[in-house]
Amino acid sequence: MIKASEYARRRRQLMRTVGEGAVIILRAAPERVRNHDVLYPFRQDSDFLYLTGFREPEAMLVMVTGDRDGRSILFCREKDPVKEMWDGAMIGLEAAVEEYGMDEAYPIGELERRLPELLRDRVRICHDLGRDPAFDTRLIGWLNEFRGKPRRDFHAPDEIVELGHIVHDMRLYKSRGELTAMRRAARVSADAHILAMQACKPGLNEADIHATLVHHFMREHCETAYSPIVGGGANACVLHYIANNAPLADGDLLLIDAGAEYDGYAADITRTFPVNGVFSSPQRELYDLVLEAQAAAIDQVRPGSQWEDIHEAAVSVLTDGLLDLGILEGNRAEALEQGLVDNYYVHKTGHWLGLDVHDAGDYQVDGHSRELEPGMVLTIEPGLYIRADDERVDARWRGIGIRIEDDVVVTRDEPEILTSRVPKVASEIEALMAG
Repeated sequence: MIKASEYARRRRQLMRTVGEGAVIILRAAPERVRNHDVLYPFRQDSDFLYLTGFREPEAMLVMVTGDRDGRSILFCREKDPVKEMWDGAMIGLEAAVEEYGMDEAYPIGELERRLPELLRDRVRICHDLGRDPAFDTRLIGWLNEFRGKPRRDFHAPDEIVELGHIVHDMRLYKSRGELTAMRRAARVSADAHILAMQACKPGLNEADIHATLVHHFMREHCETAYSPIVGGGANACVLHYIANNAPLADGDLLLIDAGAEYDGYAADITRTFPVNGVFSSPQRELYDLVLEAQAAAIDQVRPGSQWEDIHEAAVSVLTDGLLDLGILEGNRAEALEQGLVDNYYVHKTGHWLGLDVHDAGDYQVDGHSRELEPGMVLTIEPGLYIRADDERVDARWRGIGIRIEDDVVVTRDEPEILTSRVPKVASEIEALMAG
């Protein structure tokens, strides 16, 4: 678990970054109604979680920067024995200070009275407008009210600065504690994928494999980081397929994209394997090509490489391979210039990973592809998707969707693959499924 001292360090770092004379405002995620009086399971806003570790709704973090470390103030719910009887234990004000390291804590109901005073004589507000329009309206109202007062009485902040951009850049570099949590999420996810391979056979349903994954996540005290994709046959060519309810046919491939979340941190693994345990010749040729592209992309995950280098490495290998197989036509230079591989490879080669499965952080800085640095974590996930109705290619390739995805840490030396325990060499997959 991430310690309270690390959350406090993050808050101090943020306050130093925004400078003196600022007030930082960040609201917890709201509860969402699923239907009638049933709520969706609550998941805290990732920025709020990153700075607090606090996992309850109806809360707001306010940080006031100063000469030294500044002040962290949490507005949250008071403990309520009646509500706790229905919904379970609440954190309350006392624990917000003693266990979560806040300097002060007040009831959320006092926000209207106390927050305007905290804005007094600040030069800037750091807050993301648009995430909570109702609160934004109140905030702008307070500022307008301040500006109507004599200058000697109140000095209204002169600007509102986007907070998310600053926090997201911090989140891009993972600490030792964060990497420990991500290794745990990766291990649990990897073991779930292995169990899915071992359980798979013709005649089952995609839902059976989905249940195998989620069952293991829960047994290991994790949650699903996102809705799993369990797509057999042509369903693997649907990038965001989540119906997961079709029969698994002998001779088809099964694509599984699923990851666990531990202590708020996500893993993200994709494996593609034959339902019957043996790759056909066309499946094997395309699979080995995607695996080769992934190896080339992972080799680019080093300090000093640029984000776009990863994608270009995968595209280069896939283009060569599809030309060799006759799926693409023409010469290599023309195929690369025209982006012909985009007909079958429709997404980028990866994304940042952390508290969100598509984690925060810019991919470009000052108009240039971002340079990789130690502590960044990303996925590497090339794929090929040839739809069942694609008459541009020979029939033997149609209906094949393949993606191979691993979670990779940028280190000072070789990339660290967090998810390497899941087999991905075709012969190793076949051996595991045969066993």
